[in-house]
Amino acid sequence: MTILVTGGAGYIGSHAAVELLNSGYEIVVLDNLSNSQTESINRVKELTGKDFPFYQYDLLDRVDIESLFEKYEFEAIIHFAGLKAVGESVQVPLKYYHNNLTGTINLCEVMAKHNVKKLVFSSSATVYGNPDRVPIDESFPLSATNPYGRTKLMIEEILRDLNVSDPSWRIAILRYFNPIGAHESGRIGENPSGIPNNLMPYISQVAIGKRDKVSVFGNDYETKDGTGVRDFIHVVDLVKGHLKALEYINKNEGVETFNLGTGTGYSVLDLINTFKSVNSQEIPYQIVERRPGDIGVCYANPEKAEKLLGWRAEKDLIEMCKDTWKWQSQNPNGFE
Repeated sequence: MTILVTGGAGYIGSHAAVELLNSGYEIVVLDNLSNSQTESINRVKELTGKDFPFYQYDLLDRVDIESLFEKYEFEAIIHFAGLKAVGESVQVPLKYYHNNLTGTINLCEVMAKHNVKKLVFSSSATVYGNPDRVPIDESFPLSATNPYGRTKLMIEEILRDLNVSDPSWRIAILRYFNPIGAHESGRIGENPSGIPNNLMPYISQVAIGKRDKVSVFGNDYETKDGTGVRDFIHVVDLVKGHLKALEYINKNEGVETFNLGTGTGYSVLDLINTFKSVNSQEIPYQIVERRPGDIGVCYANPEKAEKLLGWRAEKDLIEMCKDTWKWQSQNPNGFE
């Protein structure tokens, strides 16, 4: 069974590639390398001892996608590819709408043409906007507070409309909470270009000496220590959810949505202090103003995924911090 992995050289995509190969799937990886490196592909091959084709293609290039579908018989697609920096999406919204929406539409049109109608889509908890309570389940009202989140929300709607027009589509929409951590080998991990947008790579870059201190945005939220609370999930647990989703759409028609989170909220200071104690590293931080659009508390109710997919997160915050530091300490400059 050959699976096309779009965005497969990126942080989550590369970890998914390892799990897919280790579970006996054949894969083809597509990535335009706008926010990733070919070295991650080399390391996936090294970790698994398996070879697979990699194409530096862009989903905006319809001709290239067509050529892939003519060359391979795909059973299903796992669609990670997309721009994902919240702050940047506010600065350049048209770039995000064009890339994320047009790329997905191109992909779905080519899939339909070649009668490949199984898709696992990488969505986000940002589609819940600013929820009025927690934990968040899949029935919560949907909204978004930034263009990145709106692209995810729009793609979800597109996929539902697609299934209404043709019920033979089988689609799993996976709403991620906050993926952190790295492969236990330390060979692949999160490798942001420039200043990290996410908290964990920023912490690890402070620990390695690349950054001076962590900025903690706000300490006046209604939480135990005043800092924001998030549902941090180990990236390996997250990608195992994709394999369960693949199994699910092989047996079930329609569109189904699943939260992928642990169901536990940890504060920003919980994460900093756990990283500090587990890895014996000093992490200087300063409290600064809240960021516009940030919400106080966000964590998942993951019961639906456990019930229908037979999936649940297994790794704890200590493992997330330990694996992140192993990756960062062995690769101070990422894949460079």
